[in-house]
Formats: sequence, structure tokens, C-alpha cells
Amino acid sequence: MESLGETQWDVVISGTGLTQSLLALALSRSGKQVLHVDRNSYYGSSEAAFSLQEAEEWATRVNQDTGNLPFEDATVLSPKPSGAKSGLSSSRTYTLSLSPQVIYSRSRLLPALISSKVYRQLEFQAVGSWWIFNPTSSASKQLYRVPSSREDIFADDMIGVKSKRTLMRFLRNLNQSQPNSESAEEDKFTLEEELGKPLPEYLTSKFQVPAELYDPLLSLSLSQASPQNTSAKYAVPRIQRHLASIGVFGPGFGSVLVKWGGGSEISQVGCRALAVGGGVYVLNSGIESVDRTEHASGEDSRIQLQLSSGESILTRYVVGSNWDLPAQVRSPCDCDKVARSVTIISSSLETLFPVTAEGGPIPAGAVVVFPASSLGVTDDLPPVYVFVHSSETAECPSGQSVLYSSTNIPGQQGQSLIESALQKLLECSTEPDAEILWSLRYTQLGRGDNGGSRPLNSVSGNIIQFPVGSLDLSFDDSVIDSAMDAWTLVMGDEASPEDFLKFEDREEYNDGE
Repeated sequence: MESLGETQWDVVISGTGLTQSLLALALSRSGKQVLHVDRNSYYGSSEAAFSLQEAEEWATRVNQDTGNLPFEDATVLSPKPSGAKSGLSSSRTYTLSLSPQVIYSRSRLLPALISSKVYRQLEFQAVGSWWIFNPTSSASKQLYRVPSSREDIFADDMIGVKSKRTLMRFLRNLNQSQPNSESAEEDKFTLEEELGKPLPEYLTSKFQVPAELYDPLLSLSLSQASPQNTSAKYAVPRIQRHLASIGVFGPGFGSVLVKWGGGSEISQVGCRALAVGGGVYVLNSGIESVDRTEHASGEDSRIQLQLSSGESILTRYVVGSNWDLPAQVRSPCDCDKVARSVTIISSSLETLFPVTAEGGPIPAGAVVVFPASSLGVTDDLPPVYVFVHSSETAECPSGQSVLYSSTNIPGQQGQSLIESALQKLLECSTEPDAEILWSLRYTQLGRGDNGGSRPLNSVSGNIIQFPVGSLDLSFDDSVIDSAMDAWTLVMGDEASPEDFLKFEDREEYNDGE
């Protein structure tokens, strides 16, 4: 078998996260010599999905391998001893994602998956309702379903008539186009000034929206900051995105998740495409060091890489994320941190998955938001988000659910808020014996989303470093830009932006089959 060192590589991709895997997909029909390595034993990097045993092994590694992963302080909690009485099924019946995200119908990811023809290898499921926890309501109504359409608002029995009119006026305004480049400078200045206000102040001063609607509207933006710390400039476009996405792929929902592990499935689809196209994959082998000295190879100059497997290789380009490149070539990382947990419970929580429109699908995902004030802490703290996935996602056995929780407070304080939110959610369950069967808690490092300009790749010679991954709860479309920028550099004169991730079928398909 020919060793890796005997091949003149065009590009070495380090890490199998989403951005790297989309780059691999883009290069899968380029004819380039591509080596794709990952020092992990699994695909997906920070988007990986694990069985129970794999998750426990991962937690141990996180605490041992500090500084080399975008995670820290991982803990596994099993309230009951392992075995039949624990309520858990076998390890392989679970597929638990480290970085679950909702993918909006208007996201640029979905057209890319369609134009590259890999969408057939993925199964998408609807994320249905957004819920707000309100402890002041009666026990049966503490989970309030956020209205997100005209029909929802008129059918809602929790909002007063006057508030409904106000909310409709706000939603109509969202559907109106913003001033274009030809608008009067004074109008644009006024708009910028208004959007610079905190969301509650903007809603009150411009639309007289009552305070009872602040948290529901904030939840549609998936803002991980408190209402007062969320600017209208950040929230309003994201609320628009939420509303504009509803009905694109079917009635009653505007976002989807990917069955069998979310982002990990997308990563593996991209990697499989490159493997079919002749790319070489090596897991358990990362880049140990980079020799920046250029080595001549025909008409090209190449850089030398030392792999952790001991092999030395030459390549024109090396591409990776902050944690997938050796420390000697990494850019400084001033990372944000969030507390996250993955929890398996002994309840299907089926009341959270109503069909939200006539003819619509039964959702497999729901979003539950716990404002800080609902958890008995000051309302200037960020909310807790809980993504609820049913067993239809194939992430857990029937009769159970997986709860993915996140709050923008790292460490023990954040985990305490998550624990409180989960307990309140269980108390709302129609199954009185619902309980936590297993939980993984950890801190994730990354880039907080402040609604600013998109992050750019760091390029130093032939080394391309992707930006630190986003901590956003929805898919970050800048991932597409990062992959395309790297593809453009690698392809050189052969690159044409309109050809990025646009392929013909490798073979004839019958979509009716």
C-alpha cells in the first residue's frame, strides 16, 4: 500500500467538523489530491454524535485533554445504577449530539445540500412549536405556545384583544421592506437609531408592545442574552427569518433538524462524497507540526506536515479550525463560553409536538424557553433554551426524549439554571413519573453571535484557518462562506463562485422510488 508521504497532496483538511466537511464535499469532484485527517476516532468534531458509552468516554477525554478541544468541564450523571432498573436501553440505541441546532428553511445550507445532490442521504424532520415557561399561570398552562402566524395569534386565548392588535401591527411591519440605498439619509439614520435600542425599548417606543410579549418575541430570535441585553438590530432580522421560514417546506413549521444526529450526519455525508471522489481519510491522526519552509515540487511549492501517526507529507494547502491545527500556527482565540447539557428523560413529552397547521407533519423537535425571571433569578440574566427531541429523531428509544439545554452562563451557575429549568419541564409533563435517566453536562467554547459582520478565514501563506465555531442555536450561514472562501483559494483559477457545491447526479435517480 502506498504511504501517505509518497503522494503529492493538493490540500490536507484537518478535522471533520461541518465547515471542513462542506469543503470536502465541494472538492469531491475537483480531481484534486485531498487528504482528510482527524485526530479524533469519530467524525463531526464539535458536531459529533455519540452513543451512551461513547459520550462517557468523550467526557473523560475532555477533562484529560484540556486546551485541545472546544469543550471543558464534562460530567456524566446517572441518577440510577446502570442496568435494567436504570430505565436506559442499550448504549447503541442513543445518538446524542454535542452541538444541536435548528436549521431554518431559509438557511443557505439547505439549497447547498440540494444543489450538491447529497440531500437524498439525509432525512429532515420538522421543528414545530416554540414554548415559553410562565410560572404565574395555572399548572396546566405554565408552558405557553408562542404564536408565530396570523392564525396562531387570533386563536390564542392568553393574549388580550388589544395586545393581539399590537402584535399584528408589529408583524405587518416586519413584512415591509427596509429602506434601500436610495432612501433618505435621515430615514436610514432614524432606523439605525431605533434598531440600536434594546429590544424591549424598541418594541415599546415604536409599537407599544406590552411587556407580556417581550419574552415570546425574544424566543423567536433565539437570542441567548437577556431582553435588555439584546438589541433590536440583532433580534428583529432573526424574528423576520423565523416568520419568513414558516411554510417554505410545508405548512406549520419553519425549521428542521437532521435525523440520526444532526450536524454529525451532514458532516459524514460530506466526507462520504469526498471518499467516493477519491479523497483519502485517516482518523486517529491529526497534524502534529507544520514546517513553513517551502519545498519545491515541480512547478508548485509545498509545505511539510508531520502527522501524529509519524508520517511526513507535502501539501500545497492545509485547512482546519482552531482546534484542528497545531498550536504553532493557530490564531489567538478569545472564546466565549456557554453551559450545555444533554439529558435523557423517561417521557415522550408528546404534548410539546402538536401538529401546528392543517396538513402539516407531526414535529420531531420543539423549543422550550425559560426566561431568567421564571427560574427565580434576576431578569438581566440570559434565558435557558431546551431543544426537545422525540424518539422519532432516532436519538433515543420510544417513550423517551432527549433534552438539549443551553444557557449563556458557563460553569456551575449555568448548570444550576439548566437543572432548575429541566426540573420545571418535568413537572409540566403529563406523565407524573417522568424522570431524568442520564445527563451529560459540559462547557462549550466558541464565538458568541452578536449580529456583527461575518467572521473571515485567517490565511497565512498556504495555511487556511477557519473562524472559531459559532455558539448560535441555529445553523450559522457563515459556515457556507468560510467553506467557499477556502475552496476558492484551493481551486485557484479553476474556481467560479456560481459552481460552488453545484453538481450533476453521478448516476440516474428516480425520485419516485
